[in-house]
Amino acid sequence: MLKDEYKVYEEKMKKSIDSVAADFASVRAGRANAAVLDRIMVDYYGSPTPIQQIAAISSPDPRSLVISPWDGSILKAIEKAIQNSDLGINPQNDGKCIRLSFPQLTEERRKDLVKQIRKYAEGGKVAVRNIRRDAMENFKKQEKKSEITEDEMKMVEKDLQKLTDDSCKKLDELLEKKEKELMAV
Repeated sequence: MLKDEYKVYEEKMKKSIDSVAADFASVRAGRANAAVLDRIMVDYYGSPTPIQQIAAISSPDPRSLVISPWDGSILKAIEKAIQNSDLGINPQNDGKCIRLSFPQLTEERRKDLVKQIRKYAEGGKVAVRNIRRDAMENFKKQEKKSEITEDEMKMVEKDLQKLTDDSCKKLDELLEKKEKELMAV
């Protein structure tokens, strides 16, 4: 029975890690990567829509992306959404598609991006710790109601701590990998 309840918290921790990984993917590392557009929403007929759902995104070379909307009337809205985002790239609109040219990152910009991804990683760790806290509160309530024994509670604490440590370690590994990617010239 306890194992089933662990699965719930384990799944929540995994989702936190996946969320941080998605945040990392949206941070550009000097190369053109369509994932940087994941968070940009375009006002499409009154509803915020991800660019991927209204346009084809291609990468003709390592330093540029081409966004070709399926509906030509949305071109200006896509351009405006990219300009208003924190991407730091000025889109070029040629009337049919939008081109994004990714310049080589400066040392200062690289350091700013590293700070940004460290914040993401720390946010992920906080989320994981909050999940552990919620789990502990749940199991303590069960112990008070005599649904689980004191020995089971000690085992639960140990297992939850291991799960938390493993999740934080995985976040650190993701952070280290992304830092190396950003700092590579």
